[in-house]
Amino acid sequence: MTGDAAGEFSVAGGVQEVEVKYQVDSLADLEHALAARGAVLSPPVKQDDQAFAQDGWTYGQSKIGVTFARLRTEDERHLFTVKTPIDNAMACLEHETEVADRTQMHQAIIMMGFYPTVRIVKRRRTAILDGVALCVDEVEHAGLFVEFERLVADGASGTAAQRELDQLARSLGVQLRQVSDTYDSLVRAAPAST
Repeated sequence: MTGDAAGEFSVAGGVQEVEVKYQVDSLADLEHALAARGAVLSPPVKQDDQAFAQDGWTYGQSKIGVTFARLRTEDERHLFTVKTPIDNAMACLEHETEVADRTQMHQAIIMMGFYPTVRIVKRRRTAILDGVALCVDEVEHAGLFVEFERLVADGASGTAAQRELDQLARSLGVQLRQVSDTYDSLVRAAPAST
């Protein structure tokens, strides 16, 4: 397993990345609550993500057990990621690696049987709270969100880990609305993105 400055993790076989996501009403309240708990947010970085789905899969179908791909550019670095949701859309087996050429990787992903779905552009700030990675994301066309992420071992329940992460999020005492959709689904559903 490796982590980068943005709080994203690459996982080896048998480990899941589990997250919970919330829409945030007040960035100031969230920043204050995090600071009071000793969590210092990083400076923002821009992430430009292209999401891909397997040929034959369409929005409205279950994501469980289906492998998805993502091509991300952040600070002139390009990352290729594949995710397979296990328990739900936010409890996934994940593998990630850096690639040299985004355009060539985009074409390779298409040749592997995927098609581009949604472009997600966001400004991300990260922190650690009680040993848990968190991301504060301003997502174009979708709004302001906070994610709490951790890794769980093979065979562990992703939903149990999500309940623990939810307790941590709620312990901040700020107004949060839990979201069960991934960013590609949220951006796709946003009126401004159509």
